[in-house]
Amino acid sequence: MEKHRCGWCKGDALYQKYHDEEWGVPVKDDELLFEFLILETFQAGLSWITILRKRENFRQAFDHFDYKKIANYGDQKIESLLGDAGIIRNKLKIKATVTNAQAFIAVQKEFGSFSNYIWGFVNGQPVKNNHINYKNAPAHTPISDAISKDLKKRGFKFVGSTVIYAHMQATGMVNDHEVNCFRYNEV
Repeated sequence: MEKHRCGWCKGDALYQKYHDEEWGVPVKDDELLFEFLILETFQAGLSWITILRKRENFRQAFDHFDYKKIANYGDQKIESLLGDAGIIRNKLKIKATVTNAQAFIAVQKEFGSFSNYIWGFVNGQPVKNNHINYKNAPAHTPISDAISKDLKKRGFKFVGSTVIYAHMQATGMVNDHEVNCFRYNEV
């Protein structure tokens, strides 16, 4: 008998693998939090599967999401990224990645880690929701609104509340697996 999964990942092997292994698992590692933040910002206005299919290309293009390197990208690197067909070639999002890396480092200095900062909004514990159907999950919440507002105040770009809520879902700050999904009680 096949395991029951959230409806959004059915029909695509890559989506299912991501759902089964990563989505909703609490992430407290700064490097992985940064990777998800960058991927979510590029996803704005696009489908997540588009980003997942290009994830390895992003990883190569952005020095394995090394935010210390990205924070120092200059015009030449930005131009080379704009010519990279393996990623989303949006100049504003590419420049925002550099800005976000710089802001990410500033947050680390202030809070000891980005993880300390962002998980502080949920008191260090995932919010466990009770959705029967993934379509009932909200696009944003008062918590994602507050995080978005604070990130923008700190200079981050492309971090609207919907992007931040998707980041919260991906990194396990909220558990939005459907209650009958096999992952619901595992994460």
